[in-house]
Parts: sequence; structure tokens; C-alpha cells
Amino acid sequence: MFRFEKLAVWERAVDHADHVYFQTRAFPDDERFGLTSQMRRAAVSISSNVAEGRGRRTDKDFARFVEFGYSSLMETVSESHMALRQSFLQPAAFRSLYDEADELPRMLGGLRSSMFRQ
Repeated sequence: MFRFEKLAVWERAVDHADHVYFQTRAFPDDERFGLTSQMRRAAVSISSNVAEGRGRRTDKDFARFVEFGYSSLMETVSESHMALRQSFLQPAAFRSLYDEADELPRMLGGLRSSMFRQ
């Protein structure tokens, strides 16, 4: 098992990406290279940045990648709003993604803070 796989925030971010993939399956075909692709790439980037950062040598480098993951999460939230406004997401699906996303900043922040508590 790799070290990043032991992180609850990484697992939760992977779950969130799964959820984004599921919800974007119903997006219009003409959005395949637009919002569908953008949301999926941003969602995958959250866990990918945590994993990549965990492989870095210093906590400072790791923290930078955690911040990148946070930025990708904010991107997915913004894109979810756009998908709702375009009626690609139903309100309940939006709320589900939003609530799930709302938990991740606390987890990412906790991870980042734990690196410098010693």
C-alpha cells in the first residue's frame, strides 16, 4: 500500500471524483469536451494532487500540492453551479455533490495543518 492510500482525505476525494463521473454521464453529448471533461479532470485532480504531494520529500512541498487539490475542488464546485444553471444537473444532484465537496476543505485543511504541528 502506498502512503497516500492511507489518507482518509485521499479516499474521500476519490469517492467525490466517482460521484462527479456518475453525475456527468447524463450531461449532453455536445458537452463531452466542455463542462463534462472539465469537471471530471478537476475532480480527479483533487486526489491526484494529494497522492503526488505525499510523494514529495518535504512537508512544504506536500502542503503546496494539498493547496492545488483544494483549488481543484473549488473548480469542481464552480463548475457544478454552472451545470445546475444550465440544467445539466438536477437540484438534488447538485446538492449531493455540493454537500460532499463541503466536507473536503476541512479534511484538506486538517491534513495541511497536521504537517506543521510538531
